[in-house]
Amino acid sequence: MLIKKTHRICVVFLSLGVSACASLLPSTKQINDLPWNSYQQAQQVFALITPTQTRLPDLQKMGIDPDKTPNVTLLNHADVTRRLVAISTLEISFLPPLVQQCLASYTECFAFQIEQKRLDRKRYGNFWLDFLTFNRKVEISGWQFEALIIMHKDVVVYKLWTGKPTILQLEEERNPLGPLQGAGSSILKR
Repeated sequence: MLIKKTHRICVVFLSLGVSACASLLPSTKQINDLPWNSYQQAQQVFALITPTQTRLPDLQKMGIDPDKTPNVTLLNHADVTRRLVAISTLEISFLPPLVQQCLASYTECFAFQIEQKRLDRKRYGNFWLDFLTFNRKVEISGWQFEALIIMHKDVVVYKLWTGKPTILQLEEERNPLGPLQGAGSSILKR
């Protein structure tokens, strides 16, 4: 009788311990100090930018400022030319007239390249298989927004955007030998 009670108590504690183990799996978040909380919010702000009307102070109020906003790169006219002409393999004459005028003015032409993303990495699956490196599963979710805003002096002359509104990737790493998987190569290196 005492053995059965002890056995039941052990089974209860073991099942509670195993079910709680999933919460012990690590998770990480890759969050830049973003001016926008979502892809949709970034897109809404970008929609407010109007070529020939939006000025540099307007962009700064929107959170597009390379001095204060992370992952906003300031490009000179040569960088802008490389990005536009190399991508399309077209001549400069095929670019919009305002962009051509901007590039012809050299030092008065510059651009902001915006790269904003938010990624969450969450491990899931069996805690013990993950902990012992037999089978590790990771779910990566989030979004990514990229934009190019070309400025002539302090006025926007062209804008272009791309992005991934929803990112979902599943990674699975299997090691049949678990923690011993890499031991063979480390022993041979000695």
